[in-house]
Amino acid sequence: MSPDDEAALTADIIALALQYGRYGYRRITALLREAGWRVNKKRVERIWRQEGLKVPQKQPKRGRLWLTDGSCIRLRPEYPNHVWSYDFVEDRTHDGRKFRMLNIIDECQATPRFTR
Repeated sequence: MSPDDEAALTADIIALALQYGRYGYRRITALLREAGWRVNKKRVERIWRQEGLKVPQKQPKRGRLWLTDGSCIRLRPEYPNHVWSYDFVEDRTHDGRKFRMLNIIDECQATPRFTR
């Protein structure tokens, strides 16, 4: 390949980079070879850097709502009806039957308010 075809090669590299956004210059080189270009990866890398092409960073995975020690990240209530807690309480009656209750608490009203 001669330097005369540099513009056509650059156009093909940019087109492939746009089409395959997560591919780097090595994989683009393989695609160019499949398309009939006789290029080595050093030349493609040089053009890749000249054009300022980069593979975008992977997006970080979203963090968990809970921690690994079994605790939970708790919201601090800012106003009434903002944070609610619930829990089942179970007991048995005197004749052995199961008795369950669902307790629901508004955390804003459950927190003690200290005044100075």
